Amino acid sequence: MSVEELNKLKELLADPKKIVITTHRGPDGDAMGSSLGLYNYLIQKGHQVQVITPNDYPSFLHWMKGNNHVIQFTKEPEAAERITLEAEIIFCLDFNTLSRIDTFAPVVEQAKAFKVLIDHHQQPDEFDFTLSDTSACSTAQLIYEFLDMFGDVEAINQDIAECLYAGIMTDTGNFRFSSVTAKTHEIVAFLISKGAQQDKVYDLVHDNNSVNRLKLLGYCLNEKLEVLSEYGTAIISLTSDELKRFQYQKGDTEGVVNYALSIEGISVAAFFVEREGVVKISFRSKGDFSVNQLARDHFNGGGHINAAGGAYGTKVEEAIEKFKSILPDNQSLLLINKNN
Repeated sequence: MSVEELNKLKELLADPKKIVITTHRGPDGDAMGSSLGLYNYLIQKGHQVQVITPNDYPSFLHWMKGNNHVIQFTKEPEAAERITLEAEIIFCLDFNTLSRIDTFAPVVEQAKAFKVLIDHHQQPDEFDFTLSDTSACSTAQLIYEFLDMFGDVEAINQDIAECLYAGIMTDTGNFRFSSVTAKTHEIVAFLISKGAQQDKVYDLVHDNNSVNRLKLLGYCLNEKLEVLSEYGTAIISLTSDELKRFQYQKGDTEGVVNYALSIEGISVAAFFVEREGVVKISFRSKGDFSVNQLARDHFNGGGHINAAGGAYGTKVEEAIEKFKSILPDNQSLLLINKNN
């Protein structure tokens, strides 16, 4: 980000504009927290704003202010396309490349709007304005920093504060990851001073489990956990039939991969789930082993050094076989991380 880019964006936002905010496919807490936090700020400033997600997202994120105005591209493609092509500014949040917004990408690419990227993932694409910081714990934190660049953090009210708090909380594993810094806590303290109720946000996100979701988690741990001690690796997988058995709802498998990583001696975890005709994979690691690079090299994905995602084929068994075939070539690094 250059001074010229920042000044150009400040100039654009000086008067009311038609604005679209979008985020990655399968939005998580950081995606929706940053999107709706920015949405509420821009609405407050008199802009005409529409949040458009590529597809649906978990119900435990629906409490955020502005959620009832969100459009899902897969459900309302005509409206989403019309609004996007009319937009003067498009904010792209919590993703590093347009492919992450799936079938919505060609529409955004075609739009003539000034395109803004605010993100913390590795290797971002070029946009008209780019605020990228891979050391930031979350995009929600970067939204706060973005408002700070505008000298306007005092405009943050309770609704904005709780959206941003939710984004930071979820993307840091409730403040336990190494990406959390003193600066993160200072920002969170400010959000609380602006009215964010941390106990309420935690309860709305984490203590809203359905019985089926808890049963599915129990099934994953009791029946589907595979530990490969020689590689310091653990795997959990679910087929589409297994999802149906537990009446799967969006978000029910959120965080499952972290249970595999929590096992003593495990430094890499992978969660495979067969959904919508493709096998999606979540990777987690400890130490120096980059699952971002692994996902980029072998699974058409990416993310962060210790948290990434990808996809492979249509059958869980094929994807797991592919993953296992890679492990011997990385055994020495895996074991170094395991022993540390």
